Amino acid sequence: MDLEFGRTAVRAARQAAEAEAEGRSEDIEFPKGFSHRSGAFVTISEYPSGDLRGCIGYPEPVLPLGEAIVSAARSACHDPRFLPLTYKEASEDVFEVTILTPPERMTFSSAEDLLNKIRIGRDGLIISYMGRRGLLLPQVPAEWGWSKEEYLSHLSMKAGLPSDTWKKKGVAIDRFEGEIFAEESPKGEVIRK
Repeated sequence: MDLEFGRTAVRAARQAAEAEAEGRSEDIEFPKGFSHRSGAFVTISEYPSGDLRGCIGYPEPVLPLGEAIVSAARSACHDPRFLPLTYKEASEDVFEVTILTPPERMTFSSAEDLLNKIRIGRDGLIISYMGRRGLLLPQVPAEWGWSKEEYLSHLSMKAGLPSDTWKKKGVAIDRFEGEIFAEESPKGEVIRK
């Protein structure tokens, strides 16, 4: 995906979130390349602190990409971890869109084998165990400076599980990658991360 594709994705996410925050609906038209099914996440962060304000998305390719971006952006305005996003906040925050590859189940024989197969900054992960599921985007461990062990511990906790769950027999880990496009400042230039 080229930078223009990323600009379109991020601007659409902002447009959808601002409309949602104002309580109105808005039809957003996408170029042809947005009709294929793809997972996508929209992250809204406070500027300039970078504090998370909302992050919602689709890990699986269940919707056409354009629809996934718009739906994720609208939902991110109501991320249950935060109060609903206001229009003023949306206009002062920065938007990021992560377009995902389909998740693939990892095979590993031990916790050490799993650690050897993970690349920080490239791999987003989904953990599934005992009916619980948690996901972290590929940029999260890199942004926080986590080791592979810390990444898997936080992933386990994201699923509401003990931090060492990733070491247990029967745990399933899926891996995906993401193309990340983000505003440098509110309504500013879009870059590839």
